[in-house]
Amino acid sequence: MNEKAPENASAVPVAPTAASFHPLSAAEAKVVAHLQLGDFDRLGDGLRPEREDPERIVRADLLRLLILGKDGLRLHEKGLRLSGAWITGILDLEGCRIPRDIGLKDCHFEASPVLRSAIIDNLFLDGSALPGLQAERLEARGCLSLRSATITGEIRIPGARIGGNIEADGASISGSSGIALDAGGLETRGGILLRGANVRGGINLSAARLDGDVNAMGANIERPGEIALNGDGIVAGGDLALRGATIIGEVRVLGARFGGDVDCTATSLSQPGGYALSLNRTTIAGAFFLRQNASVVGTLDLTATTMGAIDDEQASWPQRGDLLLNRCQYGAFIGGPVDAASRLDWLSRQTPDRWKADFWPQPYEQLSMVLREMGHDEEARAVLITKERLQRRARRARTRSPVLRAMLATIDAILAGTLRYGRQPLLALVWLTLFWAIGTGVFAVAFQNGAMKPNSPVILRSPEWTMCDIERSESRYMPSSAQVLAGRADAGENQLSCFRKQPEAASYPEFNPTMYSLDVLLPVLSIGQKEFWRANSLKPTGTFTLRYYFFQSVIGWALSLLAVAGFSGLVKSK
Repeated sequence: MNEKAPENASAVPVAPTAASFHPLSAAEAKVVAHLQLGDFDRLGDGLRPEREDPERIVRADLLRLLILGKDGLRLHEKGLRLSGAWITGILDLEGCRIPRDIGLKDCHFEASPVLRSAIIDNLFLDGSALPGLQAERLEARGCLSLRSATITGEIRIPGARIGGNIEADGASISGSSGIALDAGGLETRGGILLRGANVRGGINLSAARLDGDVNAMGANIERPGEIALNGDGIVAGGDLALRGATIIGEVRVLGARFGGDVDCTATSLSQPGGYALSLNRTTIAGAFFLRQNASVVGTLDLTATTMGAIDDEQASWPQRGDLLLNRCQYGAFIGGPVDAASRLDWLSRQTPDRWKADFWPQPYEQLSMVLREMGHDEEARAVLITKERLQRRARRARTRSPVLRAMLATIDAILAGTLRYGRQPLLALVWLTLFWAIGTGVFAVAFQNGAMKPNSPVILRSPEWTMCDIERSESRYMPSSAQVLAGRADAGENQLSCFRKQPEAASYPEFNPTMYSLDVLLPVLSIGQKEFWRANSLKPTGTFTLRYYFFQSVIGWALSLLAVAGFSGLVKSK
């Protein structure tokens, strides 16, 4: 005997069939009737409905049945194409394998479509209005298109694998939870296109792998005080194109790699008091563009960034204190100023003390190397001179002892004035030439005033020298010869002039003030003038001349040693 099932037994859920959706609405009947045509099924005028219209209502569960091709409802090979529908319920395709395209353009979704872990060809939601999109780990052989769509919730596609582009050009996306687009860990053979999009909330592209570009040209992205665009660890074969975009919030791209350019031409980046654009440790195979009145309000962080070239302009540089260039490496300037004054102004916008550092020498070394490789040797030298001055100033600031600090200041001042810290060792020759000329004048005047004398004991004891010290009208007893000898000098004539007229002086070497100054100045040379002449301190200006003689000797030694040290690089900071 058969047992009767209890009346209160739970009903087993049954999958919906085509029959379970009857009666169909007018819109649904049209969709089913055109299922095999492969053309767009336009409901009404085909435009996105702004309000619920009974003539356009299509149930999401019925669309799911059509998309999956179940219960005899076989799709055209082109897939499902529908526009102008008001879709009620949740279009849940989680985990489904769909070998055809899904085209739901200019539709209004009452609930967020669900495509988690689904495998599809292409998904077109262009012009549609959605409260979000849940497509974590989605796999698409083609593209995911949201062009001109309006999304009032979060687009979630982390871990997705896309064979083409993710296209959201002209889309309006508002993330209710603070994140508008979450594509962390995304892999795509194409790029991410957000050209002209209006995004309110953050965009997460961290650890994404793209063969193409991240293109947000002309986009408006707003997330004040937070990370507006997160590209940490992204690897893209193309560009990061932000040309003409307006971004309020931080653009953070740490440790990323781009096979093309990072283009911030005419871009407005704003994160007051924080990082407006951080490319820390990012590698850019192409160039970094910051020009055409681009605006950076906040910190531009290029710390340890490697890029092929820089194309910028002075008007687009961040304010003083908002630039970080330490360990940044670049190959050339392909635009913007290349003169030392402008580029030093660029570097001066770094303020290491803000980041608890006293000085960063690498940006100056890098700039100098690039300018030299571009053929601007003088500009490169000027940069290194400034680097030496600032580095030595920082060293003095670290010195606690006032005495040592004063000594270092003196040494630095001497090296700055004579050798430009070893960067212009030939400047020592200019100083040597200057003192040579000054010495020539001093010794020439002394010779004319009789303040020079022979540097020979024999001559100084001879009558022709000693008798020239008194006039002819006078005489002097000479103990050496026990004779009284008459003076030889004319009235008003100095001893040196008188001596030069004596026949005995004809064989004595002539005094040459130019050679004498050179002989005093260069310690390694021996011209012979110092051996035969010296200042006479007993005559007017003689004491000054003698003192200057010693001064110039010391200067000659010092400048000679500094020149050698400068050419050998011993005085440069390492």
